[in-house]
Amino acid sequence: MWRYGWLGASFIAGLSASIAPGGPAQASSPAADDGAAVIGERSRGSRVLDLTVRSPVLAAPAHVRLLLPPGWSRDAARTWPVLWLLPGAGGGPALHTSWTDNTDVDELTAGSDIIVVMPDGGPCGNYTDWWNHGKGGPPKWETFHLTELRQILERGYRAGTARAIAGNGMGGMGALAYAARHRGLFRAAASFSGFLNTLHRDPHGLDVADVVELGVAIGSPAAHWLDVWGSPDVQRVVWRQHNPYDLADRLSGVRLYVSSGDGSPGAYDPRPGTCPDVLESLARTVTLEFTGKLRKLGIPVSAHFYRGGHRWPYWRRELHAALPVLLAEIT
Repeated sequence: MWRYGWLGASFIAGLSASIAPGGPAQASSPAADDGAAVIGERSRGSRVLDLTVRSPVLAAPAHVRLLLPPGWSRDAARTWPVLWLLPGAGGGPALHTSWTDNTDVDELTAGSDIIVVMPDGGPCGNYTDWWNHGKGGPPKWETFHLTELRQILERGYRAGTARAIAGNGMGGMGALAYAARHRGLFRAAASFSGFLNTLHRDPHGLDVADVVELGVAIGSPAAHWLDVWGSPDVQRVVWRQHNPYDLADRLSGVRLYVSSGDGSPGAYDPRPGTCPDVLESLARTVTLEFTGKLRKLGIPVSAHFYRGGHRWPYWRRELHAALPVLLAEIT
């Protein structure tokens, strides 16, 4: 049910966190082709390096958290495989600390010979270059992530070309959309509770278009949700161009892992007496649609469906399950 103007913050998942830019970037910090550059670095321990990036395609500087492997050096003669972790939607200006704040990804990857990249995705960026009524222009999160930030990491932080990507919620949608829209860029991709069919329609319940509308209303109240991809009816071609379900055939050759709860109380949820989690129920519905299409196309996928809601404890568990699948393709 595509409801124009329906607000409800309880349906938006994700946490927001931001940091001060910290000290200045290295004098030799590389820039992307269009001039995007690191303007601040802050070390937060032996493995954690936070970057602040100024980009011409975003309205404000964006933040990125890196987990660096043992022996990493910006002057090393080698490069490292890269795992991208995308955050879900949220109400704050930065989400780059979501994965380290809510999971044990630091400890989980401590012995892995990889760079983990956790970028800001904006409170409602939807992992896309916004349509803006056909005019384009900022915010252009897809360009920031896959062109600007990728160039910066490869030119100045020893990131290699073997890549995997995963995300939760809208980040799961972004991970699969990025892998499909940029064939060959990622060898493996995972979605945890992702909205993998953005054009799913339910006349009696929540649709992904409703989630996009709510996210924009809460995260960027000065914008309009139709700025993202236009109307799901009138600009249907634009929606299909960014919809993992419609792009499923382009995921052939990518190692895939997807999972979702059913919205009922599970191991990490309050017990009976609470309402079903409609957001997670929607994620399950569209993930089942997506896996069904993959199987019709003959594209292998590892899938896990379980009892539970739209919550970080489940995504932490799913990261543990998916990580061996992802790393097997890049290390």
